[in-house]
Amino acid sequence: MSLAFERSSPRATPAAGPVVTKAAVRAAERLDLKGKALAAVLGVSEATLSRMRKGDHALEPGSKPFELAVLFVRLFRSLDAIVGGDERVARVWLVADNTALGAPPSEKIRTITGLVDVIAYLDARRAVV
Repeated sequence: MSLAFERSSPRATPAAGPVVTKAAVRAAERLDLKGKALAAVLGVSEATLSRMRKGDHALEPGSKPFELAVLFVRLFRSLDAIVGGDERVARVWLVADNTALGAPPSEKIRTITGLVDVIAYLDARRAVV
């Protein structure tokens, strides 16, 4: 009897594009982020976002929208951890004025620098010493 484990074939591993696409769409739904806003965050057209939601389009790994989607999912996961999974609190936080950020986070995340700033802010809140 052999104790060696079989390696899974590359086909058994889900492709990064569809996984990240689905994660970004689900995160936006849980945060109640509308299509136009999510399209701006990811740098895609509203038509492309609509196809993403239907499962007809996956972001291409290595593309700018893919990288932005990864950052957006990171933002969601950080915020979700801070609010203990309470979607209502997360939704309110996202649209509320934030003096530390200088604007509501939902507005800040529409630019790459703003998205990175919001992630840094959330990371700092999670790691308070």
